[in-house]
Amino acid sequence: MSTENRLNDSKSETHNDVKRHDFSLRDLMKALEETGDGQRPVERWNPPYCGEMDMVIKSDGTWWHDGTMITRRPLVELFASILRKDDDGRTYLVTPVEKIGIKVERAHFIATRVDVQNNGDQQRLFFTTNLGEVVEAGAGNLIRVETDPVTLEPAPYVTIRGRLEAALSRPVFYELVELAVQREGKTAPQLGVYAGGEFFPLGPEGAHLDSTHLDNTHLDNTQGS
Repeated sequence: MSTENRLNDSKSETHNDVKRHDFSLRDLMKALEETGDGQRPVERWNPPYCGEMDMVIKSDGTWWHDGTMITRRPLVELFASILRKDDDGRTYLVTPVEKIGIKVERAHFIATRVDVQNNGDQQRLFFTTNLGEVVEAGAGNLIRVETDPVTLEPAPYVTIRGRLEAALSRPVFYELVELAVQREGKTAPQLGVYAGGEFFPLGPEGAHLDSTHLDNTHLDNTQGS
């Protein structure tokens, strides 16, 4: 059955289950219009779960629907404003009236820039995402680095809001490495950065003593080198 795909002002062949979610998408956008002031307090909304949508946030930060990349940035920004990751580990588009599951390959955003103020333990770090959202790292917006236990390959993230995270692009992570300081850990020296009055490790204790730890950052090369 042929239905209109309005995400990029084009048409696509969809099956009945996808068509149902196309209508849900229209209801979703109508519900957002009815919020009036444009606020999106998704953490306070508690709508029923209404199924899955064929929407994916790729590892490079692009959004895809029904196999087609969404090229209209205002639409992507709208969807991003109603993202929520729940304690079940799943990510949803949430409105006052419905909650729809989507897929996330790696992270919800990409941190493409970091700006620095002050230094030492007074240092402040401001991250900008691929959608232009800016957050300051600190107790409410944590920096974390997952490390492969075998290769010690780091995968760095920063919290944006709620449980949503941005993966750090390669240049941004290398900037953090340049800002890093070493302090004594429990069993070995710990490399990390100060931000917002907090100290954030950039890997396991002593991992930076192995040069491959910082040379194999787990990031898509399209995000910079």
